[in-house]
Amino acid sequence: MTTFETLKLDEKLLRALKSEGYTAPTPIQAQSIPHLMGGGDLLGIAQTGTGKTAAFALPILQKLLSDPKPTPRRGCRALILSPTRELAGQIQESFRSYGKFTKLTSEVVYGGIPIGRQFRALNNGVDILVATPGRLLDLVNQRAVHLGDVEVLVLDEADHMLDLGFIIDIRKLVGMTPSRRQTMLFSATMPKDIAELASAFLRDPARVEVTPVATTAERVEQKIIFVDTAHKQMLLQKLMEDPTIDRALVFTRTKHGADKVVKRLEETGVRASAIHGNKSQPQRERALADFKAGKLRLLIATDIAARGIDVDNVSHVINFDLPNMPESYVHRIGRTARAGAAGIAISFCDREEHNFLRAIERTTRQQIPVEENPLGSGLGMPPQPRVKGAPSTDKPRTTRSGKPVWQRDRPEKKRFDGPRPAGDGIATPRRDDQGRPQESRPHQGKPAAHSRPARQDHVEPKRWNSGTSNPTAERTEKPSREGIVQRNRRFGR
Repeated sequence: MTTFETLKLDEKLLRALKSEGYTAPTPIQAQSIPHLMGGGDLLGIAQTGTGKTAAFALPILQKLLSDPKPTPRRGCRALILSPTRELAGQIQESFRSYGKFTKLTSEVVYGGIPIGRQFRALNNGVDILVATPGRLLDLVNQRAVHLGDVEVLVLDEADHMLDLGFIIDIRKLVGMTPSRRQTMLFSATMPKDIAELASAFLRDPARVEVTPVATTAERVEQKIIFVDTAHKQMLLQKLMEDPTIDRALVFTRTKHGADKVVKRLEETGVRASAIHGNKSQPQRERALADFKAGKLRLLIATDIAARGIDVDNVSHVINFDLPNMPESYVHRIGRTARAGAAGIAISFCDREEHNFLRAIERTTRQQIPVEENPLGSGLGMPPQPRVKGAPSTDKPRTTRSGKPVWQRDRPEKKRFDGPRPAGDGIATPRRDDQGRPQESRPHQGKPAAHSRPARQDHVEPKRWNSGTSNPTAERTEKPSREGIVQRNRRFGR
């Protein structure tokens, strides 16, 4: 059996792991740590909750301890890029926990807080820097930090960083680091863009894949409840009567929806808080801290927090709205059943979300069991299975009289069915209400609407000469000053 002792980690790191209650490495840690301690690059494919933070944090700490150097001024020796503020903060907390018996320094920088504080923190340099790409690029452009001394580079949740549009910032930042560095890239999925990124940044990497792509946690019990949108709030409040729901994460699709759920919960006496992109960083940190401390039973979040919340003992994950991306469902329910514990994921499904449910079941390759609606039947209809080639059972749309829309009464159009008079094939004369030909009356010398105008010889365009009283006369010389004054008076200029 593999243990942390057999991985030949430093005694200070082993003591920190023991104090945190870790006894044996997870599969991704057991496969990654030996290769990384040898100095090679790594491509890790792993879902959240598999222990991948320790898989790169422990080798980095071991490398810095075995090769002590002074911290570079306004620089760092190890750089970890993270897609969200919450995830960046939790990565730095992991480095502090694992390295608490060492003298190695670490710092985290992200947006949403004053940049001056981060200027001062990086002035003397740090051993380990955790950052979001946008804020780090701002600090580099303002000469608050340089990346010329980076020895180890980690791209965590690379697929999520690409989804958030950080690819250009990442390429700029990686280009500022030395070419002779150790690079690690971790991702939950392996689309084409990530494969291209790995081939550009990694040199002969070892590939570690501990879970198949787009699979859900094994210990998560999944349920689906069909309910109309109008009754979702009522259903959530009904579920809160269950005392086994000790600490639950509730995911909504929009920021406004998260705030709306919190407001209605507080009206019923249930304390909750929301965390999403419109909240300031102190508000997000306060809500997450209260949730970790057990002061909040419910935390309402959008997908921005699906990969950034690492809280132990989350008993339930509730999908108030199903995500439109199947991968987001996997990351959402991965917030429970962590560190070997069990968890329950309950999803609400409205009639308009049936397609999202089918996509999730196709991606995860499993059918989610249906739970009976505790509010009663009739408040939500399960999707009707479709058989290829079978006729549709949907009722056709009808008019007020009960007829199908394609059989509705249409007013008959009046049209002339009499014989058309012979013409020259160029135009058809107008006709009155009785169908008789009607003479056209040319107006102001213009040809009739139904006749083709006769061809005229080319006529020079009319020009206006400001020096003469005749506006059609041909201009022969530059207008005089008196002419310009007279023109301006005429047009009120």
